[in-house]
Amino acid sequence: MNTHPFTHSRTILFDHRFLSVNDISDVADRRANVALSDDAAFRARIQKGADYLDQLLEKEKKIYGVTTGYGDSCTVDVPMELVDDLPHHLYSYHGCGLGDYLTLEQTRAVLAVRLASLAKGYSGVSVALLEQIARFLQHDVLPLIPSEGSVGASGDLTPLSYLAATLCGEREVMFEGKIQKAKDVLTTLHLSPVRLRPKEGLALMNGTAVMTGLACLAYRRAEYVMTLAARITSMASVVLNGNAYHFDQTLFLVKPHAGQQQIASWIRDDLKINLDRESPPNRLQDRYSIRCAPHVIGVLADALPLFKQFIENELNSANDNPIIDPEGEQVLHGGHFYGGHIAFAMDSMKNAVANIADLLDRQMALMVDTRYNQGLPSNLSGSSQVRAQINHGLKALQISASAWTAEALKLTMPASVFSRSTECHNQDKVSMGTIAARDCCRVLTLTEQVVAALLITVRQGMALRLAQNNPTALSSSLRAMYEALSKDIPFIDEDRRLEPDLRRLVGNIQQKAWKLYE
Repeated sequence: MNTHPFTHSRTILFDHRFLSVNDISDVADRRANVALSDDAAFRARIQKGADYLDQLLEKEKKIYGVTTGYGDSCTVDVPMELVDDLPHHLYSYHGCGLGDYLTLEQTRAVLAVRLASLAKGYSGVSVALLEQIARFLQHDVLPLIPSEGSVGASGDLTPLSYLAATLCGEREVMFEGKIQKAKDVLTTLHLSPVRLRPKEGLALMNGTAVMTGLACLAYRRAEYVMTLAARITSMASVVLNGNAYHFDQTLFLVKPHAGQQQIASWIRDDLKINLDRESPPNRLQDRYSIRCAPHVIGVLADALPLFKQFIENELNSANDNPIIDPEGEQVLHGGHFYGGHIAFAMDSMKNAVANIADLLDRQMALMVDTRYNQGLPSNLSGSSQVRAQINHGLKALQISASAWTAEALKLTMPASVFSRSTECHNQDKVSMGTIAARDCCRVLTLTEQVVAALLITVRQGMALRLAQNNPTALSSSLRAMYEALSKDIPFIDEDRRLEPDLRRLVGNIQQKAWKLYE
């Protein structure tokens, strides 16, 4: 029974194989189905870890989080007759999250990332537990996970407790568009709640799935913002009668940052017609927000491969504690739940993305100001001359874009430097990776709002510029983008409420509605 049909038939198998950022994003967006591999060798390896734990329990071996308390309580021995109850207590006392719930897309990403980690075969969990997570994804049963309450080491304990509890039929889930009790949804789907085995509560919760799931989605969003920023820069250059030679190929060959060169190449291709002209530019050197756009956007372009490496390494890791090595018959106590790499990637990504918001905000300021916009109307108002005195064009939109930019820049303070000693000084150095990931998602949202404002701006500005100049003086790529925007954004000849346009455009940005630079 699957009441939420997928938009594509691709199925992603979860076992020991490598998964990508795009795989997780596709699961999150319902572009791919999920299946736990039925390969006999894979399932035997998972079972071997669970069996090895059982052997240790029969010998009454001391195992952290299995026969001991958690965290600083690792010195407390748990009697064998209480070992089976311990996982229930772990997710129960961690049910103290607050803040907004993760979105549906974010929750799917979290479930997929946790399944990927447990499927590596080093967590001592049963095949039945992996199957339950896979069924949640297949039926789109999504735990309500509060976004606040994790310090990012010892993993994402508090938010992941909501996954553990719902697998066991406790707490609430989103199903078929409604918040429902998990036990009722399991009954509807003819599924049984799991009873967590020793170590399974810890395996579910003591990992980096929340921050990594958010990071996978942030990566895809940042990548698209980068391409849109390049296209907007090209259009802004046209609006401002800019100097296309700022993006000359030879110029960028002497500073060999590959990402920066790629951004310059995209803009150069967009402005090819302008480069082919023999007439000199109106201005020898454009202001920095146009001339240096490849240098600003290029920082993100050059950093994205590193961010992807960090995110995908974390995604494809076993990151709970202790690690169970059934082949070598070892229980290895360590700190793989520490989210430092994700924290660094998210802190760095939000900085690069916020700088793009700032760049675009500066471009907008040039386009709406008659001192800099090369003969266009104030605030790019399209009103007739007789009504110009009462029309204000994009005046308020520029103020809003500045507000969104300022908030994005404010959030660039790195979360990872705010480590706090917690839990009786057992967790005395923590990553804050989940807070960094949440901040990055917020910066992306604010930047997408700035991008939406700029799409309105360049659509309006190009209409006004083309009315002055030869309408054919656009490359095919800019002509297609301008026509697409014109269908979506009515020309502003009289002041009107722009919020509906902005919300529609933000949705289009998040759905990657325009194909850019293929």
